[in-house]
Amino acid sequence: MRERLLALKDKALEAVQRISTTKELSDLSVKYLGKKGDLTQLMRQIGKLAPEERPAMGQHVNDVRRAMEQAFATREAELKERALAEQLAKEEIDVTLPGRAFDLGSIHPLTGIIEQIEDIFIGMGFEVADGPLVEWDYYNFEAMNMPKHHPARDMQDTFYITEDILLRTHTSAVQARVMESRKGEVPVKIICPGFVFRRDDDDATHSHMFTQIEGLVVDEGVSMSHLNGVLETFVHKMYGEERRVRFRPSFFSFVEPGTEVDVSCANCGGEGCRICKHTGWLEILGAGMVHPRVLEMCGYDAEKYTGFAFGMGIERVAMLKYGIDNIRDYFNSDLRFLRQFSTL
Repeated sequence: MRERLLALKDKALEAVQRISTTKELSDLSVKYLGKKGDLTQLMRQIGKLAPEERPAMGQHVNDVRRAMEQAFATREAELKERALAEQLAKEEIDVTLPGRAFDLGSIHPLTGIIEQIEDIFIGMGFEVADGPLVEWDYYNFEAMNMPKHHPARDMQDTFYITEDILLRTHTSAVQARVMESRKGEVPVKIICPGFVFRRDDDDATHSHMFTQIEGLVVDEGVSMSHLNGVLETFVHKMYGEERRVRFRPSFFSFVEPGTEVDVSCANCGGEGCRICKHTGWLEILGAGMVHPRVLEMCGYDAEKYTGFAFGMGIERVAMLKYGIDNIRDYFNSDLRFLRQFSTL
């Protein structure tokens, strides 16, 4: 039996050295040291020996087991070390290689224009105000001097949710909310940027969703000349000092008098071309003196206070500034279009 143990040990130690994976090593360990392994089978035969031979043979079996276990443990450590070295070599990073270039995002042209406009008006002492997109009919229309069935409502084809709740058609609703919250205190000097919604057929110059910025000033002694000065300053800072400004009479229910504001065409310098329809002018915004009825509904004494308001479509402002001819480009997520404004 002693010879069989020695032969089994030599065979096992030789087999261990030929193993190349930890899976094979585990299978070999089960073959020799498992419950039904070769060494276990020999150990069971010790009981057949004479009593005086059993202690020595048991000691010999334990020595063989320890030798085998040591051989298996050593080989396992070697295999793991080799596997780690191979993995490190495979995953080695050459830090001298040039880095990979990643596309960086940029500000959307409409966001860039809004930020430019905000900077201009904040520089003139205005505050930026905000309000809900889903609005009460009262703030959107009635507080703006457009009661139920007023014909001016037909100019703004509205998305109604209920009879009294709608998607706001202009950011004038924010003006009404701000004036109401001020409870007759002056001065009020705000701009209100945000999305607005109207039932319109989408084409190159129209969209059912677009962006507006409206402005409002209320105080004692506010006049049309103040409005003209503020808007001329805005145009010169946005488009350049060489651009001229023209005011034309117009009607808006919440201002009296009302005016349309045009800027001279940058393409032809005011001489007339296809872009300005040979007029030399491009319409940019509407404005006027706040209607006394609007002041009164929002809690202000129209005999004591006056104000002016203006509103512009951001898409229109950007189209004039950058020569964009299709409003749909703003919303198509075309990277070729958006990358043109990566320096904004």
